[in-house]
This record gives sequence, structure tokens and C-alpha cells, in this order.
Amino acid sequence: MQWELSATRARHAFWALWCVVLAVKLTVGARLPLFVDEAFYWQEGQHLAAAYSDLPGLTAWLTRLGVELGGANRLALRLPFLVIAAMVPLLVVRIARRTFGERDGWLAGSYALLLPLAGSLGLLALPDAAMALATLICIDAAACLLRKVDARHALELALGLSIGALSHYRFIAVIGVGFVALLLTPEGRRVLRDARVIIAIALGAAAWTPLVAWNYDNADAGLRFQLVDRHPWAFHASGIWFIAIQALLVTPLLFVALLQSGREHLRSPLLGARLFATLGLLVVAGFFLLGFFADTERVSFHWPLPGFLALLPLLPRFLDGWPRWLRRSTMITAAAGLIGVLGYYVAVSIPDVRARSAAEKWYPGNFAGWDTVAAAVREEQAAMPPGTQVVADNFKLGAELGFALGNPRIPVLDHPLNRKHGRAPQLRLWGLEAEARSLRGDRPLLLAVGVSEVEFKYLHQRYLALCQAVGPLPPPRVLNIDHGRQRIALFRLEGKAQGTCTAPAIAWIDSPAAGSRVGRRIAVEGWAFRQGTGLQRIEATLDGQPAGFLAYGQPYPGLDRSWPGLDDPNAPALGFGGLVEAGGLARGRHWLGLRLHGRDGSVEVWPEIPIEVGR
Repeated sequence: MQWELSATRARHAFWALWCVVLAVKLTVGARLPLFVDEAFYWQEGQHLAAAYSDLPGLTAWLTRLGVELGGANRLALRLPFLVIAAMVPLLVVRIARRTFGERDGWLAGSYALLLPLAGSLGLLALPDAAMALATLICIDAAACLLRKVDARHALELALGLSIGALSHYRFIAVIGVGFVALLLTPEGRRVLRDARVIIAIALGAAAWTPLVAWNYDNADAGLRFQLVDRHPWAFHASGIWFIAIQALLVTPLLFVALLQSGREHLRSPLLGARLFATLGLLVVAGFFLLGFFADTERVSFHWPLPGFLALLPLLPRFLDGWPRWLRRSTMITAAAGLIGVLGYYVAVSIPDVRARSAAEKWYPGNFAGWDTVAAAVREEQAAMPPGTQVVADNFKLGAELGFALGNPRIPVLDHPLNRKHGRAPQLRLWGLEAEARSLRGDRPLLLAVGVSEVEFKYLHQRYLALCQAVGPLPPPRVLNIDHGRQRIALFRLEGKAQGTCTAPAIAWIDSPAAGSRVGRRIAVEGWAFRQGTGLQRIEATLDGQPAGFLAYGQPYPGLDRSWPGLDDPNAPALGFGGLVEAGGLARGRHWLGLRLHGRDGSVEVWPEIPIEVGR
């Protein structure tokens, strides 16, 4: 690409890039497994309402629109969001062109496509695409109103405010900063005094009514989750990583250029440019500050995107002052960042890549294994009596299975995940958060349990709680997806539950440690137990293949203190050990696992750990 572009060449480059990015996203969107939040928004869309416990209504409505038009498939679900995302760079072009001219408009639009967080918008059916669109509509309207107040642009402002209000609670930040940006200038204060603008603001405020009404009717459950429950509201130095991640995701050169372009335009003679700079910098700075006090457990790297979008129209004029090599480097690194983000989504849609990443921190568990689980559930249902009820133990499983099976009414048990993600109130409103014992009766149940969703140290207590809820747990069909990193247990609950608690086995490999380097003879030691029935023998596996039996029944005192409620007839002789021969394996990474043979004849495959086999 030539770096001193004419407006015509800039336009051609933009449209070529726009078509390529859209084509790639359509292709990836058709293959990418459904993210758990997308599945829950689909479920909300199947229970149409004005607002929900976690979000206003627009995201759910869009998922419903997608599947109604295109059928119950991933691409159809995401298509409305991809369409909205495709409009975002077009709005950036419009805003920048009006303020800075034709060439700068097309260049700003190209950078909107290359900005990784903006360029990948719409790949997931999440509220960020609509929020980005709403932000730019409001910016466009405000910039026009600063020049001349008229009914057309007041109506545009009302539209943007309404879309934002129906998208997410976070849009309140954009509204607040927008008001501040207008109040800082005489022209902005004049705009806010105009009756047409006041009416537009009132219309935008009215769009919050469904969400306010929902919270009023439900003891502020949604608002409390968004503002209180999910945030520690205590200073934590890890917020510095939030800023570092932003610099990486925006790409370092583009990150610096956007912030510097905002700073340089704070005193621009152009009213629109000052508005973009003030709004963008305040939004970005506000979320950077929030990163030191807010939620650190869930994904939040996309929060400042509205601020960066506001700064994009300023970028081409600012970059004109940079040397040619630096402008070129900025565009190349931004393109590399977009390719990296899109490449990540391609990677997580490939089962082999997910399996190879099973031992990594970035393992995409929220994308992994849902098709496998759905296929197994269909098989189990086919083998059980007609009318078998599928029950999930958490909202993730319930939503993903619901989408795969075409059933948005799968009951879900009470689970910490439901509360952690703010979905418990909504499940209760739908009548889907069920008491498991009340579900049991003469009707058989197929209970799907997300074993890997529970921290290992709490797993035994979770099993005991399930025993209290549904009675003794029969031997499950265990799905060890990606070496067991994603682990689902399917229990056939048929007939009346009675007797003492029985539950799946729990094990631990003390040595070798995960990721350790081993020789050709591997000393394997650890412990294992099975609540109620006990284990008979333990078999080691390498890369899923049998590698010999280990001696089981060695003394291992103290487990009863570590696992309160442990009831295994073998206790305290719960240790195992032995040598595993790895002579036939090539050097490099392999996977060591266990097969746990129960006294009742059941066999459970335990998750594998990676080892590095040397000479």
C-alpha cells in the first residue's frame, strides 16, 4: 500500500479491506463453537422479554432474529451481530470524512477495520457490537449538533442513546462522559439547552425503562450484580496488567498513536475534533482507572473500545506528522494484531489445536467440547426410556445443551456459577432453577454435570451435595474432552434414589508433576478414592493407551482430613504407585493418565497430565 494515498486509493483500499475482513469473519463465525455467553443469550432470545437479569433486551432479540431468519446454527445466530459490526467502520468513515476530509475518512475507516477489538466485532453474539454502533451514532449526532442543532440529528442522537440503553449497563459510562464532554464547551452547553436535544435525551432515557422495571421487580438483582457482586471495589495493583493488555490488543504503535492524537486534538480549532478527543480520552482513562478496582476474574479487555472508536477519526491527521516508516509500521502491526485475534478464533475452532492447548492457561474452555457433549447426551437419551428429562448442573451446560438439542427449557440445578455470572435470578424467573429431588420421581433423569467447572479442592463437596439432592450417584459416563481439561459426567437417574452416597472417583498424581521431564521408566505415585463403593485397581495410560497396572492399596494417611465426608472402604489404604515403561514413545510431550476401576465394575478415565519424555 502507498502511504501518501489519494482519496480515491484510500477508498479502494478501505473497501477491499472491508470485504476481506467480512468474508473471513463469516467463514470463522460458521465454524467457531458457541461461546457460553452466546448460548445463554440464545436461551434468553427463546424467552423474549424487555430485559433480563444480566443485560437489557437487545442482544437476546438479535439472537432470536438470527435463528428465526437463518435457522438454529452458529452463523445464523451471529449474523445480526456481524451485520452491525460491518456498519461500525462505515460510521467511522462518515464521521472522519465530515470533519477532516475524504482521504482521512477512508483511512480512519481502514484503521477501524485493523484495530483488533473493532475488526473482530460480531464474531461472537455479544452486546459489544451494538454498543460500538450506538457510541458512533451518538458521536456523529453530537458532532453535527455542535455545528447546527436540527431535528434530524437530534433524532439520530435519540437513536444512538436508545440502542446503547438496550445494549448494556456499560453504556452509562459513554453517556456520562459524553455529557461531560459537551458541558466543557460553550457550544456543547448550548446544544444541551435546546428543546430538541432535551427531547432526544428524554427518548434515550426512556429506553432504560425496561431495565429499570426489571430491577425494580427483582430487588435490583441485575444492577447489584453489575455494580456490586462482581467487583471487589478495592484497589489491586493487577490493574496495571489491564493497561498492558490494552496496549497489546490495540497493538503498541496504534495504542500510542490513538492516545497522542487525542491529546493533540484537545485544543483543536475544530469543535468535532475536540469532542472526539475529550470523549475518547475520558472513556479510555476512566476504564483504565476502573481496572484497578473492578472485576479481575472475567473478561474485561473490551471495555475501553468505545473510547478508542471515538479517537479513530483523529488518527490519520495525527499520523501525517509521523515518518513514513513509522506510519507503515503502525498499519502493519495493527494488521498483524487483527490477524492474531482472528487466528485465535480459528485456532479454538479446531479440535486438535484445543487438545494441544489443554495444559495451557489460555485453554479456551468456554468454547470446548459442546458438540461432543450434545452427541453423548443424544446417545444416552436414546438408550433411556421415552420421556427422559435432561437436567444440567449449571447454566453453561444448560444453555449449550439447549442450543444443540433445540430445547431452551432444560432445568438447571443451583450452582455457584449461576450466581457468579448473574444468571441465577433469570433461571428462577423462567422456572428452570430446579430442586433436583423435586424433579425425581417416576420420570427418569439424565443429569449432566460440569466436573471441570468446580475447583478440584471443592469437587468432593460438590459430589456430596449432589448426593443430598438426587441420592446416590450411579457410575457415570465421563467425557474427558481435550485430555480431561473439559470434563463432563452424565448420570442416568432411573428409579427411586436410596442408600448411602456413592459418587465418582477422585484421584491425584503426586509424581511426576504436570509438565515435568521424565525418563523411559516413569515412577508414578498418588492417591485415589471412590465415595461409597471404593476402587479395585488403577491402570496407567500413556497418550490414552494402556501402560500397565499400578499397585493400589498403599497407606496414605490424612486424606480423610483433606476431604471431609470421605467414605471409601479402602481407607486409609488409598495410595498407588508403580513404574510405567515409556520405551516406545518418541521424545517430547506425551500425556499420562489413569483408568480407575471400581469395585462395582465401573471404569472412569481420569484427566491426563502432560509430561516431557526424554532419552
